[in-house]
Amino acid sequence: MSNTSPNFLTSSIGKKFLMGFTGLFLISFLVVHVLINACIYFNDGGVTFNMAAHFMANNIIIRVVEVGLFLGIILHIVQALILSFQNNKARPQKYAVQNLAVSSKWYSRSMGLLGTLLLMFLIVHLANFWVPTKIAVFKGEEHNTFESLKTVFANPIILAVYLLGLVSLFYHLLHGFQSAFQTFGLNHKKYTPAIKACGFWYAVLITLLFASMPITLYLGLIK
Repeated sequence: MSNTSPNFLTSSIGKKFLMGFTGLFLISFLVVHVLINACIYFNDGGVTFNMAAHFMANNIIIRVVEVGLFLGIILHIVQALILSFQNNKARPQKYAVQNLAVSSKWYSRSMGLLGTLLLMFLIVHLANFWVPTKIAVFKGEEHNTFESLKTVFANPIILAVYLLGLVSLFYHLLHGFQSAFQTFGLNHKKYTPAIKACGFWYAVLITLLFASMPITLYLGLIK
């Protein structure tokens, strides 16, 4: 009995379960993140946005959750790499001509590449926003995150990288939303169409909301 849990977690099904669990956790986090970003649309010189950012950076509960978030991201990446390696290893040398598009979408088969692009985007994002904020908190200083946003997104190269990362995020969510629910057994002809529709609109709305922030800042529509 004591070996059941370790065996489950190291099994293929267990790894997929962890992928699904961490995926849903990250999906929930994106909703909170995009709501904070949306505070720039008060268009009050960043006052409301900075208040929200300051609360998120200094609230002890949020900081504890943040640790869980990073652990979730790391675990999600590790599990993705392990599953990808195992799937490639288990696959025969080269399938005879096979129309993979019949059974899966191209982005479902390209999660490794899309995940790598997303990881690069995440590194750029953390380096430009999360790290400066944490340095300010460590020093006990106020950090004007709104001004940082304006400065960073005034650079068209960073803007392009950011938007490219969001394209990768869109396809990642498109696959991951449904896949996470499927992992937990919610794969039924009665519910699957609704889950697919929710996943599609979730991916569209989250991506558009995230993309609208740097674009409006770059165009000077938000002061």
